[in-house]
Amino acid sequence: MSLRWAVFLDRDGTLNEEVGLITRPEELRLIPGVPKALLRLREAGALLVVVTNQPVVARGLIPEEALVPIHDQLKRLLAREGVSVDAIYYCPHHPEKDHPEARDPRYRRDCGCRKPKPGMLLDAARDLGIDLGRSFMVGDHGRDVGAGKAVGCGTVLVGSRDCADARPDARAADMSAAADWILARRHDHL
Repeated sequence: MSLRWAVFLDRDGTLNEEVGLITRPEELRLIPGVPKALLRLREAGALLVVVTNQPVVARGLIPEEALVPIHDQLKRLLAREGVSVDAIYYCPHHPEKDHPEARDPRYRRDCGCRKPKPGMLLDAARDLGIDLGRSFMVGDHGRDVGAGKAVGCGTVLVGSRDCADARPDARAADMSAAADWILARRHDHL
């Protein structure tokens, strides 16, 4: 079986507006231009995989099952624009065991899935048959870049956030510019 290429996507600040910690579906609003950018990537043959840290669970702001309607809202908003994602992976943990907001002991741990660790990307590669060396990670934080670099993906940092710890392969103003960069270089990763 031939492995496929993918674009791994951070959620908050990359696909949807960063409005703080999202605890209800109606708080999730897509960033303008995101659906069209994702559609271009999909049409080029990319799998689209969301990989998102969600410490709202460990902080006790929502139960883990409350992420389902939030992610369903993301899928609905994208579907209205004619695009879908292949999978959504999330990390519910909080790595700081003594942090006052890490209330739930089941999630209060340093794990292998919280970006910049690559666990979610590795799980997706195994589950979906993804060639990580031909794939890309797009996010708005250094931790997104770190996760992509850890598995050999091309990396794009979107937005204007200063990330001294991140050395992305490219910086892009938004998801549309990130898609342009990926599509121009995709064959370099084949």
